[in-house]
Amino acid sequence: MSNELRAAIVGATGYGGAELIRLLQAHPFVRLTSVISTSSAGDPIVDGFPHLHNIVLNTLDELEVELIAGKADLVFLATPAGVSIGLSPKLLAAGLKVIDLSGDFRLKSPDVYEKWYKRKAADEADLAKAVYGLCEAFGDEAQGADFISNPGCYATSTLLGLIPAVKAGWIDPSSIIIDAKSGVSGAGRGVNLGVHFAEVNENFSAYKLNKHQHVPEIEQALGRIAGHEVVTTFTTHLVPMTRGIMSTMYATIKGERSDEDFIQLYREYYEGRRFVRIRPQGKWPSTKEVCGSNYCDIGFAVDERTGRVTIISVEDNMVKGAAGQAIQNLNLMMGWDETTGLLFAPMYP
Repeated sequence: MSNELRAAIVGATGYGGAELIRLLQAHPFVRLTSVISTSSAGDPIVDGFPHLHNIVLNTLDELEVELIAGKADLVFLATPAGVSIGLSPKLLAAGLKVIDLSGDFRLKSPDVYEKWYKRKAADEADLAKAVYGLCEAFGDEAQGADFISNPGCYATSTLLGLIPAVKAGWIDPSSIIIDAKSGVSGAGRGVNLGVHFAEVNENFSAYKLNKHQHVPEIEQALGRIAGHEVVTTFTTHLVPMTRGIMSTMYATIKGERSDEDFIQLYREYYEGRRFVRIRPQGKWPSTKEVCGSNYCDIGFAVDERTGRVTIISVEDNMVKGAAGQAIQNLNLMMGWDETTGLLFAPMYP
């Protein structure tokens, strides 16, 4: 393989695919050679995304494994749940590397996947091949891998906010409550009543209570860190903004800890990891402060009265929660600096 990696995107007409296209333009070692859509093959991509005029390949390709293998070395799958289950094994068999942005290979138990996703799971042998690509926690496993399952958007913000404290034994994992809020882009580009402007604008609603598919993903990763099963309370909300996730987490503290103790613990855990930024005491992040970037910002508030800590974690769901982390995983996979093509400041205001 030459120094230039040829990449293809399956699902290029969704928000995740379009964000991958945008971000890959800044990557010095990657050339986008194919953008693929099953619903719009043969059409110019600018018909759906006029902002890509004169930026990317103009015509959307058919989804054919042989065609992809002739054009690319690696494939990003920005597809709905269920598509990657049959497609990823074929792409891997054709000699391609795969980074899957869907949830099809995040859960290692077929039974758990089928319970939460309400569809047939992948074979256990294929599930075992996929590396769970939460870069700042399990990034070593992504190095040299051929198949990476990119974490979910909610799971990324939540896990980055909780893992250091769980690993250090500073909080009781059984006490964790997660209150998470997302912008509308997290629902994808499909048209439905739930994301209709008149329904979302000036509104604030909870959804998928106790049923969100990121629940088992979060618990699987926390259980891996804790060394035992972890069960959480996780509630998601839709807010009337385009981008961003804020995860507000509450947990009972073990021992006596201060804000500064948590800040120091997290700074040490994430030392050298450029995309997690820890706020100073008395400062808490907001979603706009990471918009358009691959950063996850985290702040803390210890409540001595209740013996609990509040952890605030924010990210751009389309970047750190999807396309940006996928490129970060690509960098780890290929042995490049993990920040390559991703060091740009957030958009503000």
